[in-house]
Amino acid sequence: MNKRFIIMLSIALLLAFLAAWIANRWIQGKALPDQAMSVVVAAVEIPFGVKLEESQVKVISWQGNSAPQGAYSSKEQVVNKVTMNKFYPDEIITEKRVSEYLGGSTLSALISKEYRAISVRVDDVVGVAGFILPGNRVDILATKKDRSANEASTRTLLQNIKVLAVDQEASQEKEKPAIVRAVTLELKPEQAEVIVQAMQEGTIQLTLRNPLDSELQETPVKVAAAQPAPQPPKPTVTKRLKKRTLRIIPW
Repeated sequence: MNKRFIIMLSIALLLAFLAAWIANRWIQGKALPDQAMSVVVAAVEIPFGVKLEESQVKVISWQGNSAPQGAYSSKEQVVNKVTMNKFYPDEIITEKRVSEYLGGSTLSALISKEYRAISVRVDDVVGVAGFILPGNRVDILATKKDRSANEASTRTLLQNIKVLAVDQEASQEKEKPAIVRAVTLELKPEQAEVIVQAMQEGTIQLTLRNPLDSELQETPVKVAAAQPAPQPPKPTVTKRLKKRTLRIIPW
């Protein structure tokens, strides 16, 4: 056995040993368990618009560090918050799906920042036959009458407005239409002023939008309304002839 063969065999054995060592380290690294983290999930089915109680949530161990963004790690972080969606058992509770509760009705916690809630009176026509439900988007038409000219004009007052509640029902799980007496809308302060003024000057009408349609019209819709009523015929004026007296003057 020559010297060259011995050197090549030694190098081959060394490379084989190095490859086996690297493979063993890689397998051991894969076998290590991922670091677990705590995540708060729903323990039961939780309705929309309610304050969370400790009995409604639980903490589970989440493998790895890939938990959804905004997830909570302890019950204390979510108790007394208001749900903005319906939660199902074992569904992770995140920051974007709950809101802080600082007192008052739970509806106040569902209003977006810098917005206000205002209720408007409706009937079966204004309320689109009861098909407007919480979470829908509507346009608001305003009609103003000019009694002196017996005319009326209609324009699109506000567009893509969110419905917070119908009557005293704010749950978005409601599916069946019902005739309601009031609809609560989410408006900015200046929009609330506009709609209150419109209700004082005339009437309003709600129109239901497709949830996928968020496009706003650039120009308001104007509709000419009632034609002037025919004027009554003018009364006939009868002129009376003055009586003339004939006087005889003596010569």
